[in-house]
Amino acid sequence: MNRRKFLSCAVLAATAGATGGAMAMGTASGYNVVGFAALYGPLGEVLVNPYGIAPLTAIIKNGGYELLDADVRVVPKKGGQEIAYKVSRSQLLTHGGVPVFGLYADYQNQVEVTAKKRFKGQVETVKFTYTIYAGPITGIPSGAPHEKSLMFKANVKKVSKKFADRLYFVNNLGTPNAQTMRTIWNNPMGGAMTWQFPPKTVIIDTKGEIRWFLDYRDLWKPEDPYSNGVMMGFHQNPDGCLTFGFGQRYAKYDLMGRKIWNRRLPNAYADFSHALDPAQNGHYFLRVSSADLRRADEKRVHTVRDVIIEVDQNGTVVDEWRLFDILDPYRSDVIKALDQGAVCLNIDPSKSGHTLSAEELAKQEAEGEFGDIAGVGPGRNWAHVNSVDYDPTDDSIIISSRHQSACIKIGRDKKVKWILGAPKGWRSPWKEALLTPVSAKGQKLNCTDVECTDTDFDWTYTQHTAFRVDEKSDKRYCMISVFDNGDARNLDQPALASMKYSRAVIYKIDQKNMTVEQVWEYGKERGHDWYSPVTSLTRYEADKDSVMVYSATAGMDFSLSGGSSTPPRPVLNEFEWGAKEPAVEIQMSPGSGYRAFPISVKKAFTEN
Repeated sequence: MNRRKFLSCAVLAATAGATGGAMAMGTASGYNVVGFAALYGPLGEVLVNPYGIAPLTAIIKNGGYELLDADVRVVPKKGGQEIAYKVSRSQLLTHGGVPVFGLYADYQNQVEVTAKKRFKGQVETVKFTYTIYAGPITGIPSGAPHEKSLMFKANVKKVSKKFADRLYFVNNLGTPNAQTMRTIWNNPMGGAMTWQFPPKTVIIDTKGEIRWFLDYRDLWKPEDPYSNGVMMGFHQNPDGCLTFGFGQRYAKYDLMGRKIWNRRLPNAYADFSHALDPAQNGHYFLRVSSADLRRADEKRVHTVRDVIIEVDQNGTVVDEWRLFDILDPYRSDVIKALDQGAVCLNIDPSKSGHTLSAEELAKQEAEGEFGDIAGVGPGRNWAHVNSVDYDPTDDSIIISSRHQSACIKIGRDKKVKWILGAPKGWRSPWKEALLTPVSAKGQKLNCTDVECTDTDFDWTYTQHTAFRVDEKSDKRYCMISVFDNGDARNLDQPALASMKYSRAVIYKIDQKNMTVEQVWEYGKERGHDWYSPVTSLTRYEADKDSVMVYSATAGMDFSLSGGSSTPPRPVLNEFEWGAKEPAVEIQMSPGSGYRAFPISVKKAFTEN
């Protein structure tokens, strides 16, 4: 038994309402203590961290009564942010009581609950307040000198009134250390198992307080090659639950920490990272690799980040997109221009500013060097797909390929529908799918094969997240949001690293005329301080008609002497649609970020 799953620290502070007073009695202190300090109120006992992985949650058990509905309010600290929500009957039934979400860590929380219960045919409403202590932040210490705590800090710089009720899910990465690097994937070398960043996965409020965190110690096991890897690809599903993957697994849990499923990847595939898309058809699209591919030259390899699979609700694979068969795995223009100091999470400051030559790529091929290395051909990191999004209007997927600096739409027939990226290096039949940049009036822009002049339009370079803006798209026009990281911009390295910048950008694609218009961008004006060489996100949020942006490795500096670097200070921004300046800015303390996005308590507890 896991002691964390059952140990409750809760004190009944006050009870009032229809019951007329407290129902608990039987001890000198007036409380009935059962088992591991489980305390009774007008309902049942309180279980803190009921499922073992979400310590800032609790369940107030139903006490044997039939609960019809409930309202929960976690009283904020002085000057803090209130969390209040209605609880649906299905959630009351699922958890056997009232789910409490958003407790403060290491704090005596005041939790106000109004519940309607039925007993002996009579319905009555009870109102009560619990004082529930939630423990401190937990995790695996890295021992790294720059990490002074188990979790990062959030410095809130700006929040407008419209966004003051936001809760943000933040998927950051801890520092690899001796304990987390105990396994490595050796057949062949490389893949997701060399990425052993412990999770720093939290939900923060707009005051910068952590209101939920993932205690991964029972879920993520450094010594087990099938239960570790970087936790990535988090999404909140329409049912309010979280889906994500790590290494050789993909999983679904609710915000209370209840496991819905946690599965091994199907046998033919390996090395999940980056992208798991819950699609409108009820299926899931995962970015994986082929665990065993026989190349045209008869060499058998383990491929790298270049396969998409579609699985149904039961985990059955219903389709696959083998990108080495669909795209050109030997297009080397981007690969040769990449800064080898930051090839996604392979960070090596000693290689900052270095690029690969055609001779070095040829040597890889001649000597049969494979694995998680920047290179061309199946068995190397030639595609590096970091997002997948399903378009139900034409049954296709949209991918972001970092190492091709391209956002690409591919149909169910495995044919490329369009490519949004600089034209250089694309040969037939792919060059016929390239989109033509146009102005807002539909006029063709003056562009070379790497840049457009006399205009704000730019292609993306080493981008992350190509997400379809469903609410502003239709069958003909596809609006997509992209984080343009900006390494190897114009397929070159600048004279000075400080000249690099990133952008959040939104494009409107006319899929009939095969044109693309840039309708919004942000970040160029922030310069190098906002530049994220890797990771990050741009995403439309329908509930507030806004754009969420996470510059997740902003502040990472490779310009220091001795081949060292400074840790990133990720920046979270949210914009009203079309705004030139952010309505929200929150900066995280030093540490690498991956993605962040708003989380909906209503989806999790009220609507389902």
